[in-house]
Amino acid sequence: MVSDLNRVILEEHKALQALLSALDGQFEYLTKREVFALDKIAATIEECAKEVAKFEIQRRKLTNGQGMSEIVNQLKNEELENNYRNIKNLLEEIQLQKDTNELLIRQGLGFTTQMLNVLNPDKGPKTYNPYGKKR
Repeated sequence: MVSDLNRVILEEHKALQALLSALDGQFEYLTKREVFALDKIAATIEECAKEVAKFEIQRRKLTNGQGMSEIVNQLKNEELENNYRNIKNLLEEIQLQKDTNELLIRQGLGFTTQMLNVLNPDKGPKTYNPYGKKR
């Protein structure tokens, strides 16, 4: 079981590395404002996520749904512990990159919305909402 679990974790690590690489590419395209390249990288990110999910399902079948930290503590295998720690660190990096990319996307959308409102203002009568802002 330990060798199978190690093999699945190493495969999942490779898939997570590919996902992080794709997220880094997305970050570059966001900062350079390359819209058409963003569309291509979105498909790559989706494929990487499917690959990670496939290995996650394999790992859960091996562990019967039991938590990985419990299994690592029970088995006391040094290689398994190192691989698990590497996966956790990589997942933190992926989460940070994903959050950064989402923030950049939101900022870009907010700016685009403001520019569209300036170029094409609402012609209807203005009213105030409960917070004192115009609608």
